[in-house]
Amino acid sequence: MTRPLPELGLEGLAFGAVYHPDQWAEDVWPEDIRLMQEAGVNLVSLAIFSWSQLEMAPGKYDFGWLDRIMDLLHEGGIRVNLGTATATPPIWMVRAHPEMLPTNASGQRLEFGARQTYCPSSPVWRENVARLSRTMAERYGSHPALAMWHVSHEYGDHVGSCWCPVSSAHFRGWLEARYGTIAELNRAWGTTSWGLSHSEFDQIEAPRTAVGPINPAQLLDFQRFSSDALFELFEIETEILRAVTPAVALSTNFISLRRDADYWKFAAEVDMVTDNAYPDPSDPLTHVPAALNYDLMRSLRGGQPWLLLEHSTSAVSWRDVNPPKSPGHTRVTALQAVAHGSDGVLFNQWRQPVFGVEKYHSAILGHRGENSRSFRESVELAAELQKLDAVRGTRVRASVGLVVDWDAWWASSAPEALPSQRMSWLEQTRAWHAGLFALGHNVDVLPAEGPFEDYDLVVVPNLYLATDAQAQALEAYVAVGGRLVVGPFSGVVDETETIHPGGAPGPLRALLGVEVDETWPIDDGRTETVQLADAEYQNAIWSEWIEVTAGEFAADVIAEYSSGELAGKPAVTRRAHGDGFAWYVSAVLEPAGTRALLRDVLTAAGLPTRDNHEPNLETVTRTDGATDFTFVLNHGKEAITVTVPVGATDLLTGATVTDTLTLARFGAAVLATPSETAAPFFTTPTHRK
Repeated sequence: MTRPLPELGLEGLAFGAVYHPDQWAEDVWPEDIRLMQEAGVNLVSLAIFSWSQLEMAPGKYDFGWLDRIMDLLHEGGIRVNLGTATATPPIWMVRAHPEMLPTNASGQRLEFGARQTYCPSSPVWRENVARLSRTMAERYGSHPALAMWHVSHEYGDHVGSCWCPVSSAHFRGWLEARYGTIAELNRAWGTTSWGLSHSEFDQIEAPRTAVGPINPAQLLDFQRFSSDALFELFEIETEILRAVTPAVALSTNFISLRRDADYWKFAAEVDMVTDNAYPDPSDPLTHVPAALNYDLMRSLRGGQPWLLLEHSTSAVSWRDVNPPKSPGHTRVTALQAVAHGSDGVLFNQWRQPVFGVEKYHSAILGHRGENSRSFRESVELAAELQKLDAVRGTRVRASVGLVVDWDAWWASSAPEALPSQRMSWLEQTRAWHAGLFALGHNVDVLPAEGPFEDYDLVVVPNLYLATDAQAQALEAYVAVGGRLVVGPFSGVVDETETIHPGGAPGPLRALLGVEVDETWPIDDGRTETVQLADAEYQNAIWSEWIEVTAGEFAADVIAEYSSGELAGKPAVTRRAHGDGFAWYVSAVLEPAGTRALLRDVLTAAGLPTRDNHEPNLETVTRTDGATDFTFVLNHGKEAITVTVPVGATDLLTGATVTDTLTLARFGAAVLATPSETAAPFFTTPTHRK
């Protein structure tokens, strides 16, 4: 059962930053509090990387400084998202127990010098994490400033997997629990291929660098194990925190759509989903994948509001080139997160450091202090967020579901053992989402098992690994009138990385009405074409020789390959099943082709589509059931004019909108309308000349 959304004790939407007072002299702290109050800060993340400042030697604690800053923040009316301080081990622990250092796939032990320098499986690390977590909970669990626990930090960021002997032993135990016998493991892994059979579990190691390709079934299980090892580490802290401070909410910050950890599993154990997101200002379309990331965060707990816990006020410090954000860009990217369900915006970080690896990472309070552009723009943003209090706690409206499955992602990305390394699960997921975005639709992100019944359309970009249970859930959805689109290279293998009987699309065959005879990846430097209706679209990555199933399971051919060896063969099919329809798309179409196909599918599902392709326009509606709050965002540097319903009130300006709305560069409006009326869809955007 999903836990109810916690109350963080805030008035209005959250606004604030990660705060590192231990990087500054104490005489700076009162000035920080004053400026936070001036900027409208009501929540800060604290003590995330502070273990070495809290415990200088084993058992030698110094909590005085943290006590004092917690008290100052409380006196200033600022709530605290308090880190358990377990994100990075102190040097004394590493030197006393070098075996807890992580090892890479080549067997090289990684040295202390960056954050998160630990093996997730290390018993020493786990024991110390439990000890500090309990100490923090007992000391600060009743502090009046405490709003929420921040457990560790960004699991899987620097250490997603470890290949050390301790991890190998942990992996063997995980495998024995999963398979029971070595014979069952050999069967599941298909170890008769290349003579890779084992006679006992003790012979198995983590899949370190080998002389050639490693068994993909072993790689898949190691990725599952690595995610589970991180989750076990997370559970150590959550069990302690819930036992000691049962009334205090807890979370751990995710890193948008990331491969290392299965967020469906983690999200079930947090009280509020939180995310760190850094859209790239160098990419003019960075808001499109950002929308997908935010939709995932909202969807991880069934549509509950979430919280953007880290964002950048301007430049970051970790890309090869780190340009700043243009004036106004931070505002629209922050409002985009709120539009997609975040109940606030926090930045990394409050005060820009003058040393360390993040001294060039922007902050609310830049190196120029109050004179920094970032401070001025942050104050203005906070004032606007205060006008959006009515949005807090509302839900985002979406008619389309998009399936994200970590097993399929992991299995479809094994190096060297696939028909094409150009077929990227992440790129395909983003491409299908981008097509829906361009046509004016937000998505709810769904697990491959559903539930799907609340959606007029469900899109499955790739389900390379497909189970019988997933196929049954999708078939049941279509049977009662659902519209389903399944992308290429789906239904290929089962949960043991074994090809389904008869080949792809495996358990989806009856639903889709097709069989895949061969995958037909396209060589680098060559582009084929697909004929869809009266237009021809490029296909530069992937194609499949598919045949329509005969008899009652037959599908209709919607598009054909129009060049190359597959010319004249089906590329896109559609099959009626019960009261619904299922499409199979065997090619990777160019963006215009994806949009054209999705427009037809959306129309068949009875859903509207945007008439003009305006990549910088985004509209998202949050609702409380009585009032709809439609965010209208211009992510570009040219003004956009849209047609809107008469009588809507813009919460940001207080003005009543007539029949058109013009958004300047990086402009935004939040339109309030009664829910009984249709929410504005904005089908006719036009640029103002």
